[in-house]
Formats: sequence, C-alpha cells, structure tokens
Amino acid sequence: MEKPVAVVDLFSGPGGLAEGFAGSRGPIGNKRYRIRVSIEKDSAAHGTLLLRSFLRKFGAEFPPEYYAFLNGERADEPDWQSLYRDQWQEALEEAQCLELGKPETAAFLEKRIRDIRAEHGSRTVLIGGPPCQAYSVAGRGRNAGIAGYVPHEDERHFLYQEYVNVLGNLEPAAFVMENVKGMLSSAVKGDSIFLRVMADLRSSAGPDSYRLFALSPGSHAGLPALVPQPRDFVVCSEEHGIPQARHRVIIIGVRRDVADRLPAGALPALQKRLQFVSVSDVIGGMPRQRSRLSRADSEAAWYEVVRDAACRLRDPLPGVTEEHQRAFREVIESVIRNDNQDPFTVGPASGATELPSSCPSDLREWISDSMVRCLPNNDTRSHMPADLARYLFAASFALACGRSPKAGEFPKTLEPNHRSWQTGAYADRFRVQLEGHPARTVTCHISKDGHYYIHPDPSQCRSLTVREAARLQTFPDNYLFKGNRGQQYVQVGNAVPPFLARQIADVLWTVLEALDIESTDSGPLLLPRIRAVST
Repeated sequence: MEKPVAVVDLFSGPGGLAEGFAGSRGPIGNKRYRIRVSIEKDSAAHGTLLLRSFLRKFGAEFPPEYYAFLNGERADEPDWQSLYRDQWQEALEEAQCLELGKPETAAFLEKRIRDIRAEHGSRTVLIGGPPCQAYSVAGRGRNAGIAGYVPHEDERHFLYQEYVNVLGNLEPAAFVMENVKGMLSSAVKGDSIFLRVMADLRSSAGPDSYRLFALSPGSHAGLPALVPQPRDFVVCSEEHGIPQARHRVIIIGVRRDVADRLPAGALPALQKRLQFVSVSDVIGGMPRQRSRLSRADSEAAWYEVVRDAACRLRDPLPGVTEEHQRAFREVIESVIRNDNQDPFTVGPASGATELPSSCPSDLREWISDSMVRCLPNNDTRSHMPADLARYLFAASFALACGRSPKAGEFPKTLEPNHRSWQTGAYADRFRVQLEGHPARTVTCHISKDGHYYIHPDPSQCRSLTVREAARLQTFPDNYLFKGNRGQQYVQVGNAVPPFLARQIADVLWTVLEALDIESTDSGPLLLPRIRAVST
C-alpha cells in the first residue's frame, strides 16, 4: 500500500486541522495522511493534542481502557505510558509542546524536517493557523484601548513568518493556512497584512515558488491563471455541512512545479451543500441538563429561581406582534408548569449520545461513536440567578420570535448594570443559538461567559457546555479536551472544525493524486529543491 503523505502541523491548538487530515480515507479505507509532527505551546491544548495523537496509533479501535475512562467506569485517566509504551512514545515524538519563534523549536524542526524529507520526499503537506489575536476585529478593538500600543511592534502580527520559514525549509507539495476573516482588513503602517502574507507565502522557497488557490468554487471563475482576490479566500463553514456560521480565511498553496502540471479538473475547490446543518441537528438529542446556581445550588433552589423569573415575565412585551406575544406567553407558561417531563441531569450523564435523525449521515458518522455512553466535557456552568433569568427570557423570546432579543427589548428588571447597555454597543450581549439555524461563530470568548452562547431550550436556562460547543465545531464525541473548563472552551473556540478540515484534506488529495508523486523501488522520490532552481 502506498505510504501516506506526511503532515507537519504548526500552531496546532487541540488538533482540529490534524484530526481532519488524519480522518481522510481512500476508497478502501486506507489512510491518506500521517501526522508526523504537531507544535503547540499552550500546555492544556498540548495535553489534548498529545492524547489524540496517542489514540490515533490504534486506528479505528481505541484502547478499552479509554472508553472505560470516558464512560465513568474508572475515575482516573489510565497511565498510558505503562500500558502502551510504544504508542505513547510515538505520540510524544509527534506532539510537541514548543513555541514557534524560539531557538530550541527552530533546531527541533530543522532536524525533524530533514528526517521527514529523507523518508517521504515530496509527499509532504504543511498545515496550521498562526494565532489570530492581532488580526481579529475584536482583538484590534482591545488593542486600541491599550495605552501606548504600537501595532508594528506587536510580534503577533508577524508570527505567520514562522509558518513561512518552515514552509521554505520543508518545501511540501502543498500547504493549508487558516486564519480569521479580520486578517483581510488588518494593516500595519498602512500596509495590508493579508497582501504581505500572500507575497511571503508565494516566495517562501524562492521567487514564485508557490501558487495560491482559494477553496470557494466561484473564485476561479474557470480562469485558474487569474490571481484570486483576498475575499475569495473566505470559506463559509455553514455552506459545507458545519452547523456553525464560521467564516475563516483559508489559503491553499501548491508548489509551483506541481501546480504547473495539474490538469484543470484537479484545482482544489470545496463543493457547497444544498442544505445547512442546524444547531438542533447536532445538539438536539443531548441530555437535558439544568444549569447550576452559582451559590447554594440545589434542584429545589434552582426551580424556585426559574419559576420566580418566569412569573415576572408574564407582562406584555413592548414592540412585539400579538402572534409572537402569544407564543412567548405559551413558552413561559410551559416552563412554569414544567411540561417537559424528561428529568434534568447535573453533570455528565450516560445515555442520550445519539445524534438526531435530521443530522446528515456523513456528519453523524464523523461525530458519533457507539462505544461512548457518557459524553465527555459535558458539565454545565453555574449561573447567577440574574443571568439565569436573562437566559430564560432570551431563550423564550428566541423560541417565540425566531431571533434573539436586542438589549432594548429586555424587561427593565432584567437589565444588567452596564453603563453602555442602552447605547447600542451591547445590543447583542445575550445571544441564543437558534435551534433551526447554524450557530453563530464559536470563539474562545465562550470561556469568559455564556452570554453569546445561550442554549435554545428555555427550560434549561443555561449556556452551552464544552461538548455542545464541540459538536457545533464537529469534533468527534470521543475527542477528550484536557485542562480546566475554561481552557477547554478556549481550545474548542480556537479550533478549525475537523469535519471541514477533512473536506479540505480530501480536496487536497485530488491535487496530490493528480501529481502522481510516489515512492520508487529505490526509495522516496525527491523533487529538485525550488530554492535552488529559482535563484
């Protein structure tokens, strides 16, 4: 069987991109890619990355001890090194807790790249997404409020150059770079960051060493010789089977000598799907959980707070149609009566792991695992009584009106003590993830509070759990996030949706397949280094 293509993964986070590439399979189930090295500096994310790297050494059948741990049959995580020494050692060599830009990381990568090139030749791919805090609109807004902040002195603007350096040394057949949409409008000293990134990627291994492609089918317009425009590189995840409106810049690069030999039909392009996948399609069947009270929690105390809040919400809503007014009252009354007789759970619960029948079959197959009987990372947050009442109102309003309420539509008694509440700056401060639509973008801000990520079921009065956010990000149910709950939220919010990553890996495979780069009997084929022929 042909050896899989080697993958080098930079700025890995919890491994969303790598998971998609590792999950790409051929017609007979053969693995197309092999992750050879992943680099992540955050210790919690690296813990997640390392565990997943270890589990991949077992193929489709994970160790029984792992499922026993997930399903609560044992309290402590097994000592993997003592149980499976060889597989654990392989994972330690693959998943590295290192910071790009440091001399020790550069030295490690230089040696590892030599080894990968010697073994795989040109059958290599580079993937990764440099940190986005300096590019995102929210990040730029925070930076603007920092006294003395100088954009061109912020090294985060230029971390992508570490990616470019590795690209120039590895000279893979292709690469994938992901970043936030805000990169398109980010500038330093008046110069567009995105145009600079594109220029550096093109010339990473010498002048015009890589050709850049956009994944949107319309961006090529049948004219592959034309240079794509910056906006063409934005991929809208909801158009590709992801239950989330996540819009990200994704750049595909193909090495010049490879691109010049590609037939027209082999251009990398994602195909749009006819129907969106909604929030309810992936979290609708999950266990019904109540939030906790931040102080003195008990089921009786929680019900008392909810009923009291519901009774105070019986007053008419200003500016709402009579039809929506009636629907809102019906929702509130059903909460007071507790019409849903399904019992609540608090904390991880066994059962209710199957996805709703409305979930597309390929996504269902990707997320579900019949061996998982207790969904990991599925514990609820604790909420203050005031926020619990706001969540009840917002979710009831959304269910009745089909949209989240704006700040000006909240009852006076539920208005938070924010000086800017009525200015319009916080109009969407409380946002419900509507059950019949793709979710809004899951970001790392979900770690701060749950106000933007309110569960659509009013009776649960809570924000999304880590596992619910992970399902919206299309992580498999057997994917365990390490660290505390805040760190888990950050990992999920920062990740590339693995199901989208797998589609990108499949598309890229058509390019590599058209290439016919393969090993010969005498060893791996090494194409000429572009830097040498370009200078």
